[in-house]
Amino acid sequence: MSTPELIAGRSTPTAPIAAGTLIAGYAVAAGSGSRPLGGVVLIAGGLWCVRAWTRRNGQRTAFALACVEFAAFVLSHVLARAIGAWPAVLLAAAATGAAAWVYADTRLD
Repeated sequence: MSTPELIAGRSTPTAPIAAGTLIAGYAVAAGSGSRPLGGVVLIAGGLWCVRAWTRRNGQRTAFALACVEFAAFVLSHVLARAIGAWPAVLLAAAATGAAAWVYADTRLD
């Protein structure tokens, strides 16, 4: 891989971005009191990941991982009632990051 490709971020692992997007989205929503603002963070990070997954691994993988991230987001809301908001978000982020790592990032050049 050439230096320009590294600078362009072609080999940036998506797992920390996918997991961090859930954490940052919740942190922004909780800290600002604005759920829509947290949603903007969530969508921005999610779109970045989908773009990276599509380029590297194809549409099928991108769609599957986007579904994992959305399902984790939804399940974090359900889990929050039982274990609290932050633990639920962290668990959802860990699951999303693990899925991204296994199905997309381990295939990096």
